[in-house]
Amino acid sequence: MENRTEIVEFPELIAVRVPPGDKWILKGDPNEVIHPSLTDVLEAYFQATEFKGEYKLAPLDSKLYALKAKEEEIIIEEKPEKRYGLFGEFKQGA
Repeated sequence: MENRTEIVEFPELIAVRVPPGDKWILKGDPNEVIHPSLTDVLEAYFQATEFKGEYKLAPLDSKLYALKAKEEEIIIEEKPEKRYGLFGEFKQGA
């Protein structure tokens, strides 16, 4: 068995668009401040969290995500080597 760690990215919903136009509300904002543009909502999110990373815009769903990352430990189990007889038949437990 082998253990290793990998960095896994996952999207976290941070804002939703408020129709009509390009207005946005940060998820979890108790005051529900409507930001007049995508740039303004990104700046508001940065000021609230100081997150420096990548973002993903899903325009058809009217959602904005921050791409967060975390380390996950992965366990890789070794598979037993297959052994074959003279005529190519698989030999169990050989």
